[in-house]
Amino acid sequence: METIRIPNQATYSPVALTDVAIAAPLLSRLVLGATLPGLALQTVAIALYAGSAIQDWVERLGIRKIDFLREFGADVQHLGEMPIPKREAELRVLTERLNDSWVGERPGLADLAGAVDAHLTSYIASITGQRVETSIEIREFSLAGFLFPFATGAADILSGDVSIFRDTGPFLPHVVAHEFSHRKGYLREIEAQALAYLSMTASGEPVLVQSALCERLYRNLRALAGEDEAAYERRVRALGARAELETALLALRADLGPLTRSFAEVMKSAYDARMRLTGQNGISDYDVGFTRFLFSFETSPAARQDPPPAGRLH
Repeated sequence: METIRIPNQATYSPVALTDVAIAAPLLSRLVLGATLPGLALQTVAIALYAGSAIQDWVERLGIRKIDFLREFGADVQHLGEMPIPKREAELRVLTERLNDSWVGERPGLADLAGAVDAHLTSYIASITGQRVETSIEIREFSLAGFLFPFATGAADILSGDVSIFRDTGPFLPHVVAHEFSHRKGYLREIEAQALAYLSMTASGEPVLVQSALCERLYRNLRALAGEDEAAYERRVRALGARAELETALLALRADLGPLTRSFAEVMKSAYDARMRLTGQNGISDYDVGFTRFLFSFETSPAARQDPPPAGRLH
């Protein structure tokens, strides 16, 4: 089997190079009273960042990307309608599965990253015949967390840097798999969501399967409740979910103050517009689009792939 190795050199820097480039001049001025040292450091960080990004771009040219419509019978522009009764049925099935097979323990972040990457790499390779090997480094702090307070993680598509902003409990493996999918060259959010779900449910590891099912449950709840937080909470409490699952679902709501909430809404609108400009359906692809994709795949007569049994609902 062919192997493509993406260096991702920027991910091994002790601090995100983009953070250095942004913050160095300001910190230099505040701490030293002069901007020149900060500007010099900024220049070095930008040069290292650019060098890493170019190196990764050259290697990515050899990647054979998955044709989602051909393999799964669905893609970002081809999604079957999903009636509300189907969503309600999925909520019941997912809640029952998670209640019956709950896994309370989870490996540390470093071990989790290795396991997630191994299964994601193998799943993609099973379709393309090509292993895309990338860094498994994760940052637990970056300035992006302040810019996108509504998000749980982020991936820099140029450098491959992945940041996790907060521990989301049972959802964390799926979040990591989503961001690693971006690192492997799948930039659209539906694609990253789908590859994370399919690789985790194909893994055979209970904690990874559980995370994918939790994500599908959460995204169906979001699709039904929209931005109405009170409606979301009512739906969560009406599930009949075990205490650990209910607590995890309620904890996903970012606890934002009035000022931060206003800023988050502005950034969310900007992010939604950016997604639309890149051929996506907007921020709804995370929940409405993702769940419609899985429903379309599982009911498609044309898909070449079979849905992993552990994650299949239809």
